[in-house]
Amino acid sequence: MRTLKSLLSHPSRLFWTLQIVGWCCYSILGFSAKVGEGAPPIWILFYLAVGACGFAVSSLLRLGYRYVWNWPTPRMALAAAGLLLLATLVQMKMFVVLLAGFCDDCEMHSMFGYLWYFASSLYLLLSWTGLYFGIKFSRQLREQKEAALKAQAMAHEAQLKMLRYQLNPHFLFNTLNAISTLVLDHKNGTANGMVGSLSAFLRYSLDSDPVQRVTLAQEIEATNQYLGIEQLRFGDRLRVRMNVEAAARDALVPSLILQPLIENAIKYAVSKREEGGAIEIEAKRSGDGLVIVMRDDGPGCKNFENRSNGHGVGLANTRERLQVLYGNRQQFNLSNREPHGVEIRIELPFEAVAKSNAA
Repeated sequence: MRTLKSLLSHPSRLFWTLQIVGWCCYSILGFSAKVGEGAPPIWILFYLAVGACGFAVSSLLRLGYRYVWNWPTPRMALAAAGLLLLATLVQMKMFVVLLAGFCDDCEMHSMFGYLWYFASSLYLLLSWTGLYFGIKFSRQLREQKEAALKAQAMAHEAQLKMLRYQLNPHFLFNTLNAISTLVLDHKNGTANGMVGSLSAFLRYSLDSDPVQRVTLAQEIEATNQYLGIEQLRFGDRLRVRMNVEAAARDALVPSLILQPLIENAIKYAVSKREEGGAIEIEAKRSGDGLVIVMRDDGPGCKNFENRSNGHGVGLANTRERLQVLYGNRQQFNLSNREPHGVEIRIELPFEAVAKSNAA
C-alpha cells in the first residue's frame, strides 16, 4: 500500500511504470494471438520490436501533449488531434517496415491493407491518448480539490483565530479596569493577586491554539483560573458551582470555549446586582454526545444577540466558533430560566482524547 501511494504521488514515475507495463502487455497479447494462429515462437521478436516502437512513439507523443496542455481548449484539442494523426502515421509506417522485414509474404499490395494498418494504429494510439488524458485530468481534478480543501481549512483556521482572539482584548479590558478600581480603592493586596492570576490565565490563553481542541478537564482548569481572577474582584458576591461527570472529563472541546460565556454571565448577572449572583456549570456524556450547561440566576435577557455596548459578543463568537468547527453536529441554545436567569446549553459530538495523547 505504501509503495502504491508513493507511485501515485509521483506523476513521472507513474507514467513510466504504466508505459513499460502497458507496452509489454501489448507485445505479449499480440504474440499470444499470433501463436494461437499457429505461428512459430520466433514472432515474439517482432512483437517486442513493435512494442518498443509504440513505446518510443507514445513517449514522444506525451511530450507534444504536455507542450499544448495549457493552450486554450479549442486550440489544444486541434493540436492534440494533429499530433495524434502524425504519431499514427509514424507508428503505421514502422509497423509496415518491421512486418516487411520479418515476413517476406506480408508485404502490402493494396491501399486497403495500408488503411487497415492505419486504422489499427489509430485505434491503438487513440486508446493510449484517452488513458493518458483521463489520468491527467483525474490528477488535475484531485489536485484542485485538495487545493480547495486546503484553502477552506486555512480560511476556517483564520476565522477561528479571529473569533477567539477577538475576545482577548474584551476580557483584558474588563480585568485591567477591575485592577485599576482595586488600586484606586487602596486594595493593593487584592490587585496584586489579580495581576498574578491574570498573568497565569493569559499565559494559558496565548499558548493554546484556537484551532486545536483540549480536554474538558483542561478547559475546566482554565475556567477555574479565570474564575479565580473574578472572585478576587467580587468576593462572596460571585458564587460558583461545578458538576462535571468523570466520563466527560476526557472529551475534546474547543479551547477557552467557556470563558466568554462565564464572562458574559458575570457582567450581566453578577456585577450589576448588589447581592451578586450564582453561576452553575454542568457537563455530562449523553450517548455519543457531550452536553455542557451553564446557568446563572441573573435578570435574564430579552435579546441575546444585541451587540451594542459589547453585549452578546462572547455569545455570538462562541456560536460561530462551534459552527465552523462542527457544522450541523453541534447545538448552541440560549433560553431564559424561570423565575429568572439564563441557561446556555451546548451539545457536541463526544470525541475522547486518544490514550497516546493523554499519556
